[in-house]
Amino acid sequence: MDESKRRAVRFLEKEIKTYVALSLFLSKRGIKGHVRVGEKRVMISPTFYKDRMKEAKKLVYELKNPN
Repeated sequence: MDESKRRAVRFLEKEIKTYVALSLFLSKRGIKGHVRVGEKRVMISPTFYKDRMKEAKKLVYELKNPN
């Protein structure tokens, strides 16, 4: 794996940890809110961050595996 992929994996692994923390925090507090994402307003909830974690883990897997 080249250096650019290694940096991307390290970044995504940090993002995953952040998403885990946010998801846990929001689930304990029962917080849900609307935020703007681009042109849309979306509901932020623990599920939102769980979905982001799945996407990030998928990218990490793809970057780590040689093609």
